[in-house]
Amino acid sequence: MSAPALVGDTWIGTGGRRLSLSDFAGRFLLLDFWTLCCVNCHHVLAELRPIEAEFADVLTVVGVHSPKFEFEKDADAIRSAVQRHGVDHPVLNDPEMATWRAYGVRGWPTLVLVDPVGEIVGTWSGEGHGHAIAATITELIPAYESSGELTRGDGHFQADTLRESVYVQPGKIEALDSERILISDSGNHSLAIATFAEPNSPVTRIGSGKRGFVDGSLAEAQFNEPYGAVVLPADLAEKIGHHVVVADTVNHALRGINFDTEKVTTLAGTGAQWRPGNPDHGDALETSLSTPWDLEYRDGLIYIAMAGEHRIWFFDPVLGTVGIAAGTTHEGLVDGPSEEAWFAQPSALANSPRGLWILDAETSSLRTLQSNFVSTSIGTGLFDFGHIDGPADNARLQHPLGITTDGELVYIADTYNGALRLYNPTTGVVSTLARDLAEPSDVCLTPDGKSLLVVESAIGLVSNIPIQETLNITGEEMHTVRPELDVAAGDVSLTVLFTPPPGQKQDDRYGPSTQLTVGSTPPELIINGSGTGPELTRELRINPEISHGILHVAAKGTSCDTDEEHSACHMHQQDWGVPVRITSLGSSDIQLILAQ
Repeated sequence: MSAPALVGDTWIGTGGRRLSLSDFAGRFLLLDFWTLCCVNCHHVLAELRPIEAEFADVLTVVGVHSPKFEFEKDADAIRSAVQRHGVDHPVLNDPEMATWRAYGVRGWPTLVLVDPVGEIVGTWSGEGHGHAIAATITELIPAYESSGELTRGDGHFQADTLRESVYVQPGKIEALDSERILISDSGNHSLAIATFAEPNSPVTRIGSGKRGFVDGSLAEAQFNEPYGAVVLPADLAEKIGHHVVVADTVNHALRGINFDTEKVTTLAGTGAQWRPGNPDHGDALETSLSTPWDLEYRDGLIYIAMAGEHRIWFFDPVLGTVGIAAGTTHEGLVDGPSEEAWFAQPSALANSPRGLWILDAETSSLRTLQSNFVSTSIGTGLFDFGHIDGPADNARLQHPLGITTDGELVYIADTYNGALRLYNPTTGVVSTLARDLAEPSDVCLTPDGKSLLVVESAIGLVSNIPIQETLNITGEEMHTVRPELDVAAGDVSLTVLFTPPPGQKQDDRYGPSTQLTVGSTPPELIINGSGTGPELTRELRINPEISHGILHVAAKGTSCDTDEEHSACHMHQQDWGVPVRITSLGSSDIQLILAQ
């Protein structure tokens, strides 16, 4: 199939040039369909870095940014994300999802490989495909080179001028004591200590500023986009020898800081990302984590907002163990007993007498974990958001990332609304304290309780916002707009296509190499066929009484090297939320591509 045209409103990282498919003739082109809110897309950016380096003279990666949230349509917001995550390839802003539609994409992230003559030669959806892409390119290079259709050389990337600021894409803020604050200078891969009085004048920095994973002195240690941190009670800090624990997000680790010895030490995580099938409890240093985003201390445990796999974990700092506090890894908004609840990229935590407050970013929701039960105060689902004040059951947020509480009132950094919000659990009312902020990513009460320090991530500053009269915003409820798939009522066949990459095969010697989980919103959409099984095909019965809904499909496939002596296996995985419309003209055969 010939690759469709690249359509969008803005190119980023091209020195102002608008590019077309013809500009990539003679090179392999890898299109990465992503959106800046998606943690799975962040994982893929990390997977692509070594591929971009290995095939620099024959491959160009182009990010096609296709938004989930209204805020993500803005080109400046995408430029900010490109800087934050160190994206070193061109990015096309596709706000109306025209290129997404043309390529038949069904979920984030999706990768499409185009050959030097403009033909699509590979499609992968989800994570864990780095080795498959590398194997495919390696296999194809000789044929195109011998035919003269491959031209080696440089790509088209030209880095944009970076904004001058005190911090680079700062993520979180935490009070160290009554005078000092700790700021995660995430884009600088380090931490900064400043004062409440002068939050933009750091007095100490922790970390070398280089992206890496190195323990050692405060000056030499290396982090990789650190975010949340928690200050431990004095007695516990003395017992375990660490005053602060940091979520070293892209390193998939927890790091401990001892201010007396001036050392940084890894406390949890292996440096590798947790994958389905890996252990999710046990010795902290032998258990992989997945994009820990924020931390909170409660009743002797450090709770972890594990954004990368949609659960709440805990770390026992005395025993040195980790385990699961809530969640199933399924992405969505489902309340109930902690072991049955669904989350979607939990990104902020705050302790209170009412329980552990949780900001669930992808569902734009505020939730609580209390007595092994999860409940929702604000928010309704994966694709519903907005800026609406009033009773909590009608209020809306848009991808919030920061939270704090005075024990009763809850203050929320409502990131994609550029707002500071207030929730009063007693009255059940949501209001707005401030607007027009630059991607507020976290919030911290000042010691006198009269102001809030707000991290404005997009401009690299911390602002002091007095707590004054609230606004009452009657905004518009918004929904993620994606092309709906027309599906027939009654019997429908669902197939996930999975082909192992060159030099690999499916290997069932130690159990099924594939798994498929199917569900829906509303649950009544599927009469029969929900659940989990080893086959990548499923017969569904669709309810004719439901007109619109979401099919939730999660697929996993394992491929192993054909070289039996030195065999290595790789996990491919994707979660789709496919909007569907039930119509008499709809398809009774649904196909999704995991790897093809």
